[in-house]
Amino acid sequence: MEVKIYDTTLRDGTQGEDISFSVEDKLRITRKLDELGIHYIEGGWPGSNPKDVQYFREVGKISLTSAKVVAFGSTSRKGVLPEKDTNIRSLLEAKTEVITVVGKSWDIHPLTAMDISLEENLDLIYQSITFLKGHVPEVIYDAEHFFDGFKGNKEYALETIEAAEAAGANCIVLCDTNGGTLPFELEETIRKVKSTIKTPLGIHVHNDSNLAVANTILAVKEGVVQIQGTINGYGERCGNADLCSVIPNLKLKMGTECLSDERLRKLKEVSRFVSELANLPHNKHQPYVGDSAFAHKGGIHVSAVRKSPLTYEHVRPDLVGNKQRVLISDLSGESNVLAKAEEFNIKLKKGDKKTKNILAALKELENRGYQFEGAEGSFELLIKKALGLHKKFFDLLGFRVIVEKRGDESSPISEATIMVKVGNRVEHTAALGNGPVNALDNALRKALETFYPELKEVRLIDYKVRVLPDQEGTGASTRVLIESWDGKANWGTVGVSENIIQASWEALVDSIDYKLLKEEEEGIR
Repeated sequence: MEVKIYDTTLRDGTQGEDISFSVEDKLRITRKLDELGIHYIEGGWPGSNPKDVQYFREVGKISLTSAKVVAFGSTSRKGVLPEKDTNIRSLLEAKTEVITVVGKSWDIHPLTAMDISLEENLDLIYQSITFLKGHVPEVIYDAEHFFDGFKGNKEYALETIEAAEAAGANCIVLCDTNGGTLPFELEETIRKVKSTIKTPLGIHVHNDSNLAVANTILAVKEGVVQIQGTINGYGERCGNADLCSVIPNLKLKMGTECLSDERLRKLKEVSRFVSELANLPHNKHQPYVGDSAFAHKGGIHVSAVRKSPLTYEHVRPDLVGNKQRVLISDLSGESNVLAKAEEFNIKLKKGDKKTKNILAALKELENRGYQFEGAEGSFELLIKKALGLHKKFFDLLGFRVIVEKRGDESSPISEATIMVKVGNRVEHTAALGNGPVNALDNALRKALETFYPELKEVRLIDYKVRVLPDQEGTGASTRVLIESWDGKANWGTVGVSENIIQASWEALVDSIDYKLLKEEEEGIR
């Protein structure tokens, strides 16, 4: 059985808190979803805002290979014929070959929210779909609040979708709009609907009970042929069904045809792309597509997974465009160190004295507050120093950092002065910054770029400070994690000290050492 994927990231997903896409963002996401192989892309509600009107105007100029763009809107209003209704007219003006129209299935909505009779609501559903079917080849009907409506008034809920079927809807989508339906309730409801409705069914589930993915999978098991959801589960309140989990579950676990193998390998890429345009951090713990989804930390786990990934991985990570990662921490065993060394193209042997020394040094540093999970650049340097493979690129002769504030209303001024020695030459310089660490970073780069111009490529893209738990109050140790990027790769480094400037200095020096060492190993310098 083939299942069609209907993505509503650009409409329902944007109703999530902190999420907003520009028209250009929506167009870029549309292209990316089309590359992934999504069948339907719900672009927005053209009757609700100028941005969506502009989107539909622009998206018509894009050539898509697999996806159909869908305009979304509601049934016509009380007392207004569909051909006169501004919302219905805006759907047609969007010029899409597919239109989704939403109507009420729960009797409390017509009677309370819309102030119309139950019979009038049925007429609105029937007339709206009939009219739209006369103008576009495909109309999808979203039965809003269907599962709650079915619980409250089963007969009427069924009448609403019978009206949609009689009007010629191509697919009827059962919506768990409030996200409160339990799996066994959903299963029983779909079975009863199928005994009455012959039109193909779809499912649209919200995640308020943390069951959206499970309910979507179960709906497919019960014969639903269209699934609606969003990339990364974005959506109002607790979000929608996360297509980044639903799709691989269907494809890899149930053997359901929905995406090709080749396109499935783009899943993580698309997930990260959407989160970047949403300006939200990508969830590293997200199943299938998160950075931690196939990350192993415990020594026993790493030892086993190096022999057979099946021991601790439920699918191959490359199938969804992800990769296996080995983490380094105080929980590490020799297997972790050997696995990381292999990643760095360094040969170590199990049981070797050097391997044991590296592991002992790692555990000692972690005990002092260092953390190498997000600082693999520092860990690679640690190994190379232990093996005598590290080169010192400069000597610090001294630095001074000054923070000055003049008056209550003025902003502080940060200045760093630094003196370094490279070979027989000494460089003494100063720089300003937004803060003391930024000033120190600017001064260090300014001093070294004379000798190592490739450092101009390096950008500090993330800086995190963690106060380590102890009883010293403001004198507590701090851990600084830095992520750097040179346009080709990114790497993390770490420093720990009671003095935040010293901790930052350690991480900054490791970042520069890592870049210069890589350049030398690759024969660039």
